[in-house]
Amino acid sequence: MKSFKIIVISLFVLALTGCKEEQKVSFQTARVERGIIQNSITATGTIEPVTSVTVGTQVSGIVSRLYVDYNSVVKKGQVIAELDKTNLISELRTAQANLSSAQSTLNYEQTNYNRYKTLYDKGLVSADEYESAKLSYLKARESVTTSRQSVQKAQTNLGYATITSPIDGVVLSKSVEEGQTVAASFNTPELFTIAQDLTDMRVIADIDEADIGGVKEGQRVSFTVDAFPEDHFEGYVTQVRQQATTESNVVTYEVVISAPNNDLKLKPGLTANVTIYTLEKNDVLIVPAKALRFMPNEALLAEGQTIEDVEARQKVWTQEGSVFKAHKVETGTTNGVTTEIVSGIKEGTEVLTDFEIEGPAMGMPGQQQAQNPFMPRPRGNRNQQQNQQPRR
Repeated sequence: MKSFKIIVISLFVLALTGCKEEQKVSFQTARVERGIIQNSITATGTIEPVTSVTVGTQVSGIVSRLYVDYNSVVKKGQVIAELDKTNLISELRTAQANLSSAQSTLNYEQTNYNRYKTLYDKGLVSADEYESAKLSYLKARESVTTSRQSVQKAQTNLGYATITSPIDGVVLSKSVEEGQTVAASFNTPELFTIAQDLTDMRVIADIDEADIGGVKEGQRVSFTVDAFPEDHFEGYVTQVRQQATTESNVVTYEVVISAPNNDLKLKPGLTANVTIYTLEKNDVLIVPAKALRFMPNEALLAEGQTIEDVEARQKVWTQEGSVFKAHKVETGTTNGVTTEIVSGIKEGTEVLTDFEIEGPAMGMPGQQQAQNPFMPRPRGNRNQQQNQQPRR
């Protein structure tokens, strides 16, 4: 068994040296240059106004008049609808009549109380009669206060029958028609939805939990909408909401993105295809990340070619004539494809990134890349190859 291994190794070395003259190795290079390092995540979201108000009514009744429709431009305080006021006016008049009656009763009880107080001070009536007159006076005074509150309530309800716009904006939706009855017994019926400013929109994007850690306020965002596929819109992250939403075991977080809309192309409800740039550095020295993984090997060097290596955790290689030279570098940001070079090599330098072998190849066809002698090999690979040899 030992002699068989020696024979196999000898044949491999013989094949390597025999084919070396016929093989031609060409190297791929990349220039150290200034550029941009970017990393981004994608998501979908919904476009909506930054401020929108749902207008309802606090009283029940029949819608008698509507003054606005879809897309109507309204001003704050503008009358946009009215409810039938017949019952509300009746309630106000009833409350006013009750107040007038309570006031008359108070006047009488106050006069009676003053009379009994004078007689009580002179000892002409008993304390019980005096206290009874005083109690009647106090009750009459409280009745006037209650009646006055009822009048104010009726006046307020009558005012609620006139619906006004709470903000300057545009009517997005209308939920009622003239003659329709609205009931406000348990909740406030929705009549209109008004957007404050359609030139200032936002995108509510759902970001997966695996990506949310890289999203920060202020990051640049670009997005498109299907309505205008050729247009690219810009914005930035304004808020990362902490509340999570779970649907079908998928956890997402809402991210709010600004969406300026000066040309009014963006409409509420459109679906936005969002790209958030979680990493973005401009005007830095960059090289392909694979240049930092390149490692030459003497196995396929041409005659006269040598290697000058250095002890460094991060290094790139250049070919200067017949010399493969290592350069110790300090790296910065990377996105996995491109890496920033902080120091160690000058701009414009050509660094080695990969190689190609032309001519007869070692091993079986299609295995050249796997047996790349210029790249690091996994540990134990040689032993695995030997263990795969047939046993005798």
